[in-house]
Amino acid sequence: MRDVLYLEQIEQAEVLLKPQRVEVLRQLAEPRTCTEVAARLDQTPQRVYYHVKQLVAAGLVELVNERKVRGITEGIYQAAARSYWLSPRLVGRIGLRRARDELSLGYLLDLMEEVQADIAGLDRAAPELPSIGVSGEIRVPAEQRQQFLHDLQTALQDLFTRYGGSEGDAFKLAVACYPKGNDNE
Repeated sequence: MRDVLYLEQIEQAEVLLKPQRVEVLRQLAEPRTCTEVAARLDQTPQRVYYHVKQLVAAGLVELVNERKVRGITEGIYQAAARSYWLSPRLVGRIGLRRARDELSLGYLLDLMEEVQADIAGLDRAAPELPSIGVSGEIRVPAEQRQQFLHDLQTALQDLFTRYGGSEGDAFKLAVACYPKGNDNE
């Protein structure tokens, strides 16, 4: 089972539009038969099997084993991944995109979409995935915002200059800075 399955095909996304299928998929986090899933969801095995067939056809669930029960072969299924990411390209954005300058929210959305696609493409079977994730909160008074953004840009530009040669392993660095939102929510 993969950690993440990145969904880039509209057909895969359409399969997940039915809440019943999402529930079946959740039950298949562990290998189970349609009969076992049906009992957990208080559904008929036939109804669950229909949904499982759709999930298998979309590549979201896999047949992992089979067993004979009273002369009938019963499939044991498992979700293909622990989590699923839907490509923002499938959904699109409503309205016109604003200018792609580094201070626009449109640029930030494009950057997050790019990071999501890059992470989904990593080989999780590799023995080592040198990566780092850092998140934190900074409080900046309104009169210092421009200086903060300038300092952040300068620090990053220094890293790009220092490590931007053609030798060594390539890493992608993406930094997002955005207003946190209302603390009272």
